[in-house]
Amino acid sequence: MITTRTLVASLAATAILAIGLTGCSGAQASGTGTTDAATATSLSAFGDLPALETAAKAEGSLNVIALPRDWANYGAVLDAFTKKYPEITINEASPDGSSAEEIQAADTLKGQDTAPDVFDLGLAVALSSTDRFAPYQVATWADIPDALKEASGLYTGDYGGYLAVGYDPDAVPAPKKLGDLLGAAYKGKVAINGDPTQAGAAFAAVGMASVQNGGTVDDFQPGVDFFSKLNAAGNFVKIDPTPATIASGETPVVLDWDYLNVGYGKKLDGQRNWKVVVFSGTGYAGYYNQAVSKDAPHPAAARLWQEFLYSDEGQNLWLGGGARPVRAEAMTAAGTIDAKLLGALPEAPAETVVPTKEQSAAGAALLGTKWAAAVQ
Repeated sequence: MITTRTLVASLAATAILAIGLTGCSGAQASGTGTTDAATATSLSAFGDLPALETAAKAEGSLNVIALPRDWANYGAVLDAFTKKYPEITINEASPDGSSAEEIQAADTLKGQDTAPDVFDLGLAVALSSTDRFAPYQVATWADIPDALKEASGLYTGDYGGYLAVGYDPDAVPAPKKLGDLLGAAYKGKVAINGDPTQAGAAFAAVGMASVQNGGTVDDFQPGVDFFSKLNAAGNFVKIDPTPATIASGETPVVLDWDYLNVGYGKKLDGQRNWKVVVFSGTGYAGYYNQAVSKDAPHPAAARLWQEFLYSDEGQNLWLGGGARPVRAEAMTAAGTIDAKLLGALPEAPAETVVPTKEQSAAGAALLGTKWAAAVQ
């Protein structure tokens, strides 16, 4: 039995044979006191962390985008960075935006001081957007499994989890398997987090439906077929779920990452009962990726943000939100992980799959041509 405590290791073993990581070698700029932050590929380019901190404080701002404060403990992450670096103002744009909308904003705002400095992206969008990224390898680079990072640092997995089903037991019966959601008891009640052609969580929902319906991550068609049936049954509601829509009863069943579903329950404690289940059988897992914009208006602050996210402090903050930090295995060995939070994570399914670069690209292409017609 694979548990979530070893999820990073299991995902690496699953993905490493076929991930097909791209990019040039991890060549790093030499450190000088006059380094152009926009070309820095590692901390050594600045000399040390205090030098990077000085450069970032001089810039005074950091532009982030599509980071909901109730997503994977991002509120605490943002506040911790601000507390540590009060000289750097975080400008939070479009907190409910999708991965695709992050890239669209970067293109639209290119050359302006309001353009995004950094991205947090699902793998499918990250893979299709590498020409917008600047390679950067954080100081803890060696702790990150090779299968979960692009070789030069164009994008790097940071936190992840399993696709799960959250539900209100006072509104619907407890689902035992995905097929149960096709029943009459779930009419007008099942939602996913966004459009799967644009949002990583929704993309993963289709992937999970594929592997739970006899398919594989090589072919998302069984997942598309499942949602077509869900829609035809009148059970699929095209409302992006939030704590507010759950509280109002609009979305009493939500297919989303396990850490987000757990977060919904915490936020609604006392208002709604909220249960979370990861179905037995094959579990669909994935990591969200961090990247630095090559056109970042605050390139030093962008790189300092990366260093913070991959530090012990940053990684434990993800764990506080129920997500699995990418450095969990190395931090466990070093004794720097929050053991209590790690021990509170639920067990993983017996089998775990995570799509590789090629599988994600194929899934995205299929959804681009089939999704709209399937759920119209």
